[in-house]
Amino acid sequence: MKVAVIGATGMVGDVMLKVLAERNFPLTELLLVASERSVGKKMTFKGKEHTVIGLADAVAARPHIAIFSAGGDTSLEWAPKFAEAGTTVVDNSSAWRMDPTKKLVVPEINAHELTSEDKIIANPNCSTIQLVMALHPLHKKYKMKRVVVSTYQSVSGTGVKAVKQLENEIAGVPGEMAYPYPIGRNALPHCDVFMENGYTKEEMKLAREPQKILDDRTFSISATAVRIPTAGGHSESVNVEFENDFELNEVRRLLNEMPGVTVQDNPDTNTYPMPIYAHEKDEVFVGRIRRDETQRNTLNMWIVADNLRKGAATNAVQISEYLVEKGLV
Repeated sequence: MKVAVIGATGMVGDVMLKVLAERNFPLTELLLVASERSVGKKMTFKGKEHTVIGLADAVAARPHIAIFSAGGDTSLEWAPKFAEAGTTVVDNSSAWRMDPTKKLVVPEINAHELTSEDKIIANPNCSTIQLVMALHPLHKKYKMKRVVVSTYQSVSGTGVKAVKQLENEIAGVPGEMAYPYPIGRNALPHCDVFMENGYTKEEMKLAREPQKILDDRTFSISATAVRIPTAGGHSESVNVEFENDFELNEVRRLLNEMPGVTVQDNPDTNTYPMPIYAHEKDEVFVGRIRRDETQRNTLNMWIVADNLRKGAATNAVQISEYLVEKGLV
């Protein structure tokens, strides 16, 4: 089992390698791949030193699986080249997500749709993954009509430059800016770029990707995405209107029974999900579960996950595990 990690020197690539090692992914050969400026760099995986190679050499090596986390442009250019060489690509960028010919996969929800013909598989947006993990069991039971989500997203979702900006601001050191404004002691209602309709690209990902993953366009999602000065972990305030009524105890049970979801919900002991607890964990945490008293059949909840793990690396590795387990590669 030959596996290539494209973008191995980046923030998500680093977590990807950590997750592959932790989960003892059954690989026999690992290719660490990055842009030309990182070629030749030495990296260690499970105590063994590897030399970073370029994309052309990686395609020629014909890995069974290539996990991409190197940005949309790289994916658009190189994923088809790997696919043509017979490699199955799991892509973490937004490049292929809404392509009608590509599957958008959260393994706990729709991995069963994958076949050996799927040579480019899209990993959803980080904030989408944690949202659908909680919505899926509730939608199956009560049928969603409308979802309103506001996100509180960490700087790690932007990348190394943004993490450095926050660290510099905390230390009171001038440095390069990833954002148009300071992020420390601030909140920026601006994740990704603005689009013609006044929403950001991140907000439109949240509106569209869940419909594709759940294979249902009968519900709608309206999103506001906000960047906050936390180092890691995304949080979401979610309001869901259902066709059918629910009991809160049953909602908690359904969420608890969903693989990969953990309910943390006890106001008496101040128990609720927080990014500091989700850090370096693979679960999606759900709490503050309560009825919306202003509207029928409507639920409020708070969802938190580590955006670099289940929101990116872990989900991609789980897809790869499924491909191996089912003999699809």
